[in-house]
Amino acid sequence: MAALLGCALYKTEEKNYTYSNHYYDGKFHNFEPISLMNFKDTFNMLKRFVFEKRIDPIPTQPLPVIPLTPTRLAIEQSEHTSLYRLGHSSLLLSLKQEFWLIDPVFSERVSPFSWMGPKRFHAPPISIEALPKIKGIIISHDHYDHLDEETINALADRVTYFVVPLGVGKHLRNWGVSENKIHELDWWEDIVLGELTLTATPAQHFSGRGIADRDKTLWCSWVISIKEEHIFFSGDSGYFSGFKHIGEKYGPFDLTILENGAYSTDWAQVHMTPEETLQAHIDLKGKALLAVHNGTFDLAMHSWYEPLERLTTLAEQQQIKILTPKIGEKISMTQLNQVTRWWQEYMPIKN
Repeated sequence: MAALLGCALYKTEEKNYTYSNHYYDGKFHNFEPISLMNFKDTFNMLKRFVFEKRIDPIPTQPLPVIPLTPTRLAIEQSEHTSLYRLGHSSLLLSLKQEFWLIDPVFSERVSPFSWMGPKRFHAPPISIEALPKIKGIIISHDHYDHLDEETINALADRVTYFVVPLGVGKHLRNWGVSENKIHELDWWEDIVLGELTLTATPAQHFSGRGIADRDKTLWCSWVISIKEEHIFFSGDSGYFSGFKHIGEKYGPFDLTILENGAYSTDWAQVHMTPEETLQAHIDLKGKALLAVHNGTFDLAMHSWYEPLERLTTLAEQQQIKILTPKIGEKISMTQLNQVTRWWQEYMPIKN
């Protein structure tokens, strides 16, 4: 409800992106047409959140968070690529002894308001103030759980590059980020920054921080390549044929980081079920799978642990390597073998 109330308040600047072949009628489009909830559907969904009896929507005890400190990061930093889950879809990457953030959200709530909206289950493993020097920030789209104004404001002067989809730069400029730091990419465009190549690839989703700016900015997934290592980050996406195309063009991937959470039959075309997440990983020719977009915010009707439980079971049945780190736990690209069902200790005991 908080997001909807904020929608009417949010203003946007208009810009022409007609040079992009998926921008027309004043907005961006997916490759294949999709249908999204109208206002009535959204209102009915919100009523379900308020009145429908739900099973374990939030944890009943504090979840495990492994603290990240500047000292620990300095000790663990090396020439080898590593990453840390910060919560939801936020990640800290260590690439050739430089740090990058993906979709960083440090706020207490993902909402236009600080006093209402989905609240974190856990604190980030590190505070914004304690973060090391950040070389760049990668953003997948402008929804509140992926693009956080408070976080961007805090990091604006401490970051060299902001790499974002077309149109998202307007938010950053409005929040005081210098124009020369912002790099906006269309699908299939890339940017080379030293040894790192970032390629914006398609996703099946939508954008907007208000009623008036629906699909005025682009959404994307990302191919992250540094020498011989290739990582794929899905951002938010429904399952679509684009995963296979990306896998054929840029795969195989050493690691796929795919959304797995906040799914519902009400919005099946823009978020994946665990079964679809696993198929996307296969389409992408991934070697190991890290599931994100879960375990931090209550954004759908399923239990907080269901995405992890379902996906891990499916992956083990198909003998697919899956990573299930605790928040703040290090993942090394040289040892992609972490599989622990840590969440089961925090699930209620069923009679």
